[in-house]
Amino acid sequence: MRLTTVDSFPDQEIVEDLGVVRGNTIRARNIGRDITQGLRNLVGGELKAYTELYTEAREEAVDRMVEDAEKLDADAIVNIRFMTSMIASAGAEILAYGTAVKLKNKK
Repeated sequence: MRLTTVDSFPDQEIVEDLGVVRGNTIRARNIGRDITQGLRNLVGGELKAYTELYTEAREEAVDRMVEDAEKLDADAIVNIRFMTSMIASAGAEILAYGTAVKLKNKK
């Protein structure tokens, strides 16, 4: 499955638009991370535990978006975008979405 944030591939032609595909996940923080990251926030620097949490969540959302596209027998997903929203005070949703397409090789 080819993935891109732009609307086309230079070496292939889009021959069919299969529609919007999406994948999401909701991740909750945990008390241990909140304590250690709260201390890190006092002295400054990267909040690595939260970075890891969001990286894992983003990868899971992309995997689910790809699964959605595979159900449509897509060759690629173009115009991929990400959105994050807070769910209560302890969790966040990561949403990945794009347009599933069929491709044809350019000659």
